Amino acid sequence: MDAKYDVVVVGGGAAGLSGALTLGRARRKVLVVDAGRPRNAPAEGVHTYLGREGLSPLELLAVGREEVIGYGGEIVTGTVTTAERLDGGGFRVVLADGDTDGATVEATVEADRLLVTTGLTDELPDVPGLAERWGKDVLHCPYCHGWEVRDQAIAILGTGPLSVHQALLWRQWSADVTFFPHTAPELGLDQRRQLAARGVTVVEGKVVGLEVTDGRLSGVRVADGRVVACQALATAGRLTAQAGLLAALGLETEEVEMSGHVIGTRVPADPTGATSVPGVWVAGNVTTLNEQVIGAAAAGVRAAAAINADLVAEETRRAVAAMDVAPEEYWDSRYSEKTRIWSGNPNVTLVREVSDLEPGTALDLGSGEGGDAIWLAARGWRVTAADVSGVALERAAAHAEEAGVADRIDWQRHDLGVSFPEGVFDLVSACFLHSFVDLPREEILRAAASAVAPGGVLLVVGHAGWPSPEHNPHPEVHFPTPQEVLEALRLPEGEWEVQVCEEYERAQDDPDGRHGTRTDNVLKVRRLP
Repeated sequence: MDAKYDVVVVGGGAAGLSGALTLGRARRKVLVVDAGRPRNAPAEGVHTYLGREGLSPLELLAVGREEVIGYGGEIVTGTVTTAERLDGGGFRVVLADGDTDGATVEATVEADRLLVTTGLTDELPDVPGLAERWGKDVLHCPYCHGWEVRDQAIAILGTGPLSVHQALLWRQWSADVTFFPHTAPELGLDQRRQLAARGVTVVEGKVVGLEVTDGRLSGVRVADGRVVACQALATAGRLTAQAGLLAALGLETEEVEMSGHVIGTRVPADPTGATSVPGVWVAGNVTTLNEQVIGAAAAGVRAAAAINADLVAEETRRAVAAMDVAPEEYWDSRYSEKTRIWSGNPNVTLVREVSDLEPGTALDLGSGEGGDAIWLAARGWRVTAADVSGVALERAAAHAEEAGVADRIDWQRHDLGVSFPEGVFDLVSACFLHSFVDLPREEILRAAASAVAPGGVLLVVGHAGWPSPEHNPHPEVHFPTPQEVLEALRLPEGEWEVQVCEEYERAQDDPDGRHGTRTDNVLKVRRLP
């Protein structure tokens, strides 16, 4: 796992995996944390899921995991024990898993957003043997299981005021339905008439156990000793949202009523799944108790789309704000994020184009952490290295000391759009002089050309487009061709020699390790003596 994700999805059922798939296709960095114990695991198949009818629940999740991973998502087996909001925004998420010795292994990751799809817990009636047969021949939803037990003897275990409705509903799938009031309220005359009209038999008395024959449900045992034959039992327990980890974020559950009867708890959310806690979304049964698998999957997609839109809005706000930030402030902040931003190696194009030049004086524009300047100094050049970031320059100077070339490099801080190093140089290098904040690049490159001594070389290396995995995410950004760079320099005719003016493709992996390519360009011109 990495330390930072756009979204951590807690729960890897249909809702969580569908959300992760949507986010992966939106090119978000996603981690799914799932314990691998789906609520519907005992069921033989998933039903009313168009295109996946009858597929086993575990196979559906296995296919879904493969699809998520195929779009760059990561999946770990475990649980999220806590989640807390960070002062700077986002969340810290603590994961736990059991190793082979049963000990708990913890890991901590950060996420900009959370999608919680932890589902619910069925609090089943306290009848001996019932829990063991849950999801097999003890059922709850006729739309999920009714077809599989059609025309069989079906028993309905009453637990509340909605049990009569449940019995009448199951009557659609079989003419042999028996209703056991059990702990439900006393039946009224109108309810008895409804049951009688539909041919539903009522058996009074408390149910005390189930009969099982050859591994299958065969009957219901009543307190007076009678055993009523049946092949399936339908009941409804209390449905409790699994939302304990959200309490630390200030998010509480609420009771859900149906016909005036509390059937369980849910995490409240708007239609997109957004909760009252900014940055936290929910989807599936944790917020919609009666959601079927296909509905949970759809809810995961909706929540993921809302999360991506929210991230886009935040990224746009930051980008707009960055336009108004002073370049030195922006780049100091950027370099302060990590102890090293760049590789520390010199640019390969610089090495290729400069290795055969006689060392002299060099100006390195946008020197960053010093990789190019240190390489030049080690080859005998006397280097003036300029950058807008004091953090980068301080870091580069330390690297130069370590390399033993500190006496050959003059580190200077310049906002090149405002000030420029004095002097003329045998080599002026501007490698990847791009910026997310305002940068008058053409003016800077013209100043760079003016700083080249007679017989000296100007080397400009830049990007010609986004890396292939990014598929041009910002179409409004224009990357100039080497010919456009040459024309923008406005070099006096007859005073310069163009030695290289070309584009080239190189391999570049994205931050997630996906292989790709990137097209760059190089312009190398020499001032005639």
